[in-house]
Amino acid sequence: MTRRAVERDRDATSTDPETSARFSIEVHAPIERAFDVFTIGIDSWWPRDHRVGRVEMASAVLEPRTGGRWYEVGVDGTTSDWGLVLVWDPPRHVAMSWHLDGDFRYDADRGASSRVDVFFEAVDPTTTTVTLVHSGLDRHGESWIRLRDAISRGWPRDLRRFADASSLDTNVSEH
Repeated sequence: MTRRAVERDRDATSTDPETSARFSIEVHAPIERAFDVFTIGIDSWWPRDHRVGRVEMASAVLEPRTGGRWYEVGVDGTTSDWGLVLVWDPPRHVAMSWHLDGDFRYDADRGASSRVDVFFEAVDPTTTTVTLVHSGLDRHGESWIRLRDAISRGWPRDLRRFADASSLDTNVSEH
């Protein structure tokens, strides 16, 4: 099996399962490739309809450093921020702040942002388990339940797109 289905794990050990969501996927790629495709290659798999800007998205960008921006570039060149890179530890861990509320509106207040941690673990030289934990959802105020519901549908689809983009296989199949 080249990858397994994304599964939600509500038993997050260091986060409140009510206000966080945890997803894992196995990708057929070495750990370094999986990390690079998720981060500097985010534009290769990020869905164009996952945008907050006023115009269509031309590209998604995750700046490869702690303190870097996570944002979209519109077809007109404008940028719309999504968050900041909080941890940059290749090839094992990247974390970003998420500044989009339950209505997917940007809020610059760092105190009102949640956190997306992505962990990469080598299973063998050509397989990596990727675990994404989106925590602190209640920091988004009244809209946090809508956000939790939306990301519970969105992150699994996005991770499957990421797995396809990362795969060493030219023909990835669902199992």
